Amino acid sequence: MSGITDFDALRRAMAENSEQPEGPARNARAEQLLLEAEKLNIPLAVIEALGHQLKVYNYSSEKGKMFVPFARLLRMWDERPEDFDEYETHSLHWVFKWMSAGMLDQPHIPLASVEKWLGEMEHRYRLAGHSERAVRSAEFSVAAHVGDVGRAERAYAAWLAADRDSMADCHACELHGQGWWQAERGRDAEALELWRPVLEGEFTCAHEPHTVLASSLLPLLRLGRTDEARAHHLRGFRLVRPMESMRGAYADHVEFCALSGNEARGLELLAERPAYFTDEGHPRSKLDFLSVVALLMDRLCALGRGDQRVPGPAGRAWTAAELGAHARAEALALATRFDERNGTEHVGERARARMERRPLVERLPLGVRSPGTVPARSVRPAAEPPRAADAGAGAGAGEPGLPALLAEARRLSDGLRPHAVEAWAAVARAAEDRDHELEDRDRAEILDHEAMGMGPEGADLFERAAELYARAGDPGEALAARARAAYVRALAGRVDEGLAAVAGPHEEILALYADGVTGVRQTASVLMARARILMRRVHAAGETPEEAVLAEAEAAVRAVQALVGEHTGEDVRLAARAAEAHAMLGELAGYGDVERAAELFARAAEEFTGAGLPWFAVEYEARLAQLAHHLGDATGAERALRSALEHGGPYLEPAGRAQLHLQLAEVTGGRGQVREAAEHALEAAHWADEAGEGPALGAWARHQLGGYLLRQGRWAEAAEVLESALPDLTVETHGDGAVVQALWWLGDCLGELEEHRAAAERRLQAAEIARHWPEQHDHATLAHLAASSLEMAGLPAEAERAYERAGELWRTVGDAPGLVRSLRARAWLALREEEGLEAARALMADAAEECGAARDAAGDDDARARLTAELGDTHRQFADLLARAAGGPGEGGGGKALFEEAVTELDRAIATFGPLGPDALHERTHAELSAARLEADLGRPTAAAARARAVLAAYRDAPEEDGPARARRTEAERLLAALAEQERAQP
Repeated sequence: MSGITDFDALRRAMAENSEQPEGPARNARAEQLLLEAEKLNIPLAVIEALGHQLKVYNYSSEKGKMFVPFARLLRMWDERPEDFDEYETHSLHWVFKWMSAGMLDQPHIPLASVEKWLGEMEHRYRLAGHSERAVRSAEFSVAAHVGDVGRAERAYAAWLAADRDSMADCHACELHGQGWWQAERGRDAEALELWRPVLEGEFTCAHEPHTVLASSLLPLLRLGRTDEARAHHLRGFRLVRPMESMRGAYADHVEFCALSGNEARGLELLAERPAYFTDEGHPRSKLDFLSVVALLMDRLCALGRGDQRVPGPAGRAWTAAELGAHARAEALALATRFDERNGTEHVGERARARMERRPLVERLPLGVRSPGTVPARSVRPAAEPPRAADAGAGAGAGEPGLPALLAEARRLSDGLRPHAVEAWAAVARAAEDRDHELEDRDRAEILDHEAMGMGPEGADLFERAAELYARAGDPGEALAARARAAYVRALAGRVDEGLAAVAGPHEEILALYADGVTGVRQTASVLMARARILMRRVHAAGETPEEAVLAEAEAAVRAVQALVGEHTGEDVRLAARAAEAHAMLGELAGYGDVERAAELFARAAEEFTGAGLPWFAVEYEARLAQLAHHLGDATGAERALRSALEHGGPYLEPAGRAQLHLQLAEVTGGRGQVREAAEHALEAAHWADEAGEGPALGAWARHQLGGYLLRQGRWAEAAEVLESALPDLTVETHGDGAVVQALWWLGDCLGELEEHRAAAERRLQAAEIARHWPEQHDHATLAHLAASSLEMAGLPAEAERAYERAGELWRTVGDAPGLVRSLRARAWLALREEEGLEAARALMADAAEECGAARDAAGDDDARARLTAELGDTHRQFADLLARAAGGPGEGGGGKALFEEAVTELDRAIATFGPLGPDALHERTHAELSAARLEADLGRPTAAAARARAVLAAYRDAPEEDGPARARRTEAERLLAALAEQERAQP
């Protein structure tokens, strides 16, 4: 049984099908409904079914199917126009435009046929009395498509000059086409200005702002307005994703990814739409799609990833190089078909130009995580420079001979310049490649720096370096290398072993220094190694080290200070030792005197910077920021973090950069600088991904970014970011609070975007986690929000159950306002059901009773005032519910009785609001005006007028700039005027 037994059933079925997702399934249902319509033997039923079929074809990938039903409709019109009602007559002429565009998009339809159809459209529009605006718009599309700029400009001008009438495209679609032409002619700023009303939501339609957002991406990138481009991509792709018919706009988003350093994101987009590679129903959008696929694959090949597996047409595996060649060939073949049809080379030239575009931005972080293996573009040092005197990171040494390489390596290491470790590695490679015999000293330095790059695994190499230093006649440096070996053992957790190992070198170096056999630099190196090991012992002791442990570490640090104090101006290494010593003293002070610790970290950072070693200041500026935050000094924390980012420059590891940006996001966000906080969270997410920490640190950064975007009302962007974060946010890594918060925020975003079913799902997920928390207030709030989303999604039964559950939770946590609101919501839901008035009345009465009891039991004046206001609002809503149920005072005796009861409830509301004074004045006058309108409907103009005058009296002294007061006065005056007019009209 089809269920289509009459015209009304057919119309309901077509309406239901219109709400289904775009695609072949909806199209197939429309075809079936046409067959059912033909069985009804009603011409208008067939006309409407053909119109429905046309519409679903147009909004799908099977646009090529439109021509047959339209030809049938046109024939029916020519034969029996009286079968068409006013709406279908309008629709028939409306879809002429679809036919013109549809023919242009099909290369097998001759251009002469397109031009003939354009003339037919002009003729029929003239006969129907329509403006030529839509005709000139269609002519412009033809001219622009074939590359006839002169004709396009003339048609464009005529299009804008013609009057708008019922056949003109909506404002949003017209502005899209006009802006597209400006961008096509290289006038990006003008295009964006034309699109502004669409982007700001002034004009919208089924496909706008979807296509405007997509079309704006390249102009924004070309103009350097990258923040807007990012926002338009996140917002626009969310709109385009579920719409199968928008392959061209989808292609714009893939192109944006290819040109903004987001190749991995582009691959993710391709994987979401495998059918786009092969769908034949709309060749023009297929050409667009294949062109940007070729562009994206060329980008991957340029990055050395031509052999990477990528998503492509079904049936085989593809590498980037293979798919690029395939897409290019297919795109050019399609372009050739269009050009052969058009008699020009314009389509092919545009396709080739699109495929040959070059990136407009090296990297544009989006905040969303895209799985993929596209190489990172960040500057990443090979060795972390955590300790000033023993390691570095930075620029490499070029390709000169071995003596020059040695000189450069020594220059970098002696000056503690970045990338000293890499420079010595280059010396080692050059010596090996050129079969040079190095001096013992050279070999010692090579091993020494190789060990520095190995961290805790470098102890054996340090020992070998020590042997070579000794053979080279430098006993002091040999002892320093042995001390470094001891320190890296402590780094590996073997602190006692490290202390034992450093004892000998420490004693020996002091003797050598006293005898003048070695210098300050070598001695300081040993003393600092010992101090570091003792600091490791402090760290290992936990939060409360013994005084003896702290004292021994402090004595070792001060020994370093005493040694280098007079020499810091002579040698940058010694200046670094002095700065590090102050930092160590800061760490020790932190166990008892946080303010002193902050002072010492600040001094250490200043000394590193003053010595020309700002990259070593970063660690201590980050520590300083933590202490400032602990002390409640948000300004100091922000200043320290900004300095750390500045001083780290290109030498920061991605993970460190991510941490600093994330801390800055939290600090600036806490100070209300939400836009800047979002920028830092965005950078944190990017650098966490670069560091390979996307699932941990990156997810947390995205979580924060989503919250900051939400606080700015950027719902679509926030939703995209939070949806990207959630798969990586886990209870184990980030805590259940973070997961619940992300789901909560996402539910809020989806609600604002009117995706109510999805909002309900997210809120229910969050509620399920919060269900296990000891404190249940969040659980109750989430359950209530989920119920609201279910109600908005048109699921009343599910909403009723959710509100009931929320009410139970509100009662459990002792939140009377929450309980009252859940009861009121259930009352409104009950009213929708047949015979639901009594249930609704009972629920609203329960709400008033619960609220009154809670008010009477309230323990303080503020709580009592809040509950009084809630009770007043409950009486007001009760009245609204009764009036809604009545329909009108003339709906039989029941209607009048309900209006009378509603007036009684409003009087209760007025009486309840009254004692609250000015704080509830607007609420009281709202109820008074509602009662006045009901009195008027009940035929009691005198009582109605008295109430209106009471409202005017209440606002007699209110200032003009008081908006709510002005609105209430205006409403009261209008009601009085209407009552006076009724009185004059009485016979």
